[in-house]
Amino acid sequence: MKKVTKNLEIEKLKKEVEEYKNKYLRALADYQNFEKRVKEERNQLVRTANSNLIMKLLPFLDSLEKAEVFIKDQGLKIAKDHLFQSLKEIGIEEIDVVNKPFNPKVAEAIDIVQGDKDDVVVEVLRKGYRIEDKILRVAQVKVSKKVTS
Repeated sequence: MKKVTKNLEIEKLKKEVEEYKNKYLRALADYQNFEKRVKEERNQLVRTANSNLIMKLLPFLDSLEKAEVFIKDQGLKIAKDHLFQSLKEIGIEEIDVVNKPFNPKVAEAIDIVQGDKDDVVVEVLRKGYRIEDKILRVAQVKVSKKVTS
């Protein structure tokens, strides 16, 4: 009789151990998912904050580039290049649109001019920028239209 009672007690304890093990594994998985979610939310917050800061810096970069056209000063060039290099280091890229087909996802047509081909970007009036696959600011451009006689 004692042996049967001990076997039942052992089986009961094994079931309890299995239940606790399953609860532990579920809690561990929930915690790991929580950690991943918090990390992703933190990264998203940093990206948003960076994007906002960068959007405030881009007009300053534009002004430096415009000034550089009119003022030939080495210090001005160094300041502009340094700002642009700092932005590149955090992943900011200039969107290259010149001599390419007009794409409204990355550029805004400000003017239409006569040209040899239809819908080709012929001049950039304000540069566009992206970070990774996100467009921070579209370029403002002049687009060609073929002249028909």
